[in-house]
Amino acid sequence: MNSRLLDLLAIMERLRAPDGCPWDRQQTFASIAPYTIEEAYEVADAIERGDLQHLKEELGDLLFQVVFHAQIAREAGEFDFEAVAAAIGDKLVRRHPHVFAQGGALTAAEQSIAWEEAKAHERGAADGANGGALGGVPQALPALMRAYKLSRRAARVGFDFEHAGQTADKVAEELAEVREAANRTPVDGAAAPSREIVEEIGDLLFAVANLARKLDVDAEAALRAANAKFERRFRAMETLSAQRGEEFAAMNLAAQERLWQEVKRGE
Repeated sequence: MNSRLLDLLAIMERLRAPDGCPWDRQQTFASIAPYTIEEAYEVADAIERGDLQHLKEELGDLLFQVVFHAQIAREAGEFDFEAVAAAIGDKLVRRHPHVFAQGGALTAAEQSIAWEEAKAHERGAADGANGGALGGVPQALPALMRAYKLSRRAARVGFDFEHAGQTADKVAEELAEVREAANRTPVDGAAAPSREIVEEIGDLLFAVANLARKLDVDAEAALRAANAKFERRFRAMETLSAQRGEEFAAMNLAAQERLWQEVKRGE
């Protein structure tokens, strides 16, 4: 094993020692799980920005999370970092028979199908007869990502619209149901939204995520891009209004909309 990796494992062990860091010692799988998710998103953010120096640092932070979990498991007598590395190594070999078992060359698309088939077979072995087509989709995934995975799983067993246009029609149908629910129960800022409206909004979001999958669009990435665009344009509106001696918050909606369209045209 590389000496720097051994150093990292030793550092983690020292932090968790009886005379180590009090904060590190009191952590559990559950308490550090949010940090693990956060670090994974920071890796994705560095990639999206093309910041390779930052990517190196964020990959290190993410690796530390893996080492942290492995150390907790080692202390519990469950597994260690070497077992984690062995498990992923074995899985990669098992799921690439065309590379490691002389199974014949595959295209990228064929490999993707083979990978998913291998995953389904492994899920079936692990879950037993009750796993079903949707078995093994983690509950903790971001909602858009989980919607994508659930609808993709369902599509593999034939439960899917034939054309993207049909999926778009479903989005329109769900939007109409949101409108109907809102008309039946007008939104009151002082009260929580009705259960019906919450449910219909959820159906609409699921339908949109399904449409993204049907169009081969990463819904999570698309929404991040939309967030970034909105933030960029909103900040530009604030800057323009300040340059013109106006307070953005004091402008009426029509004036704000005109400013929005001006910023949009200027991009």
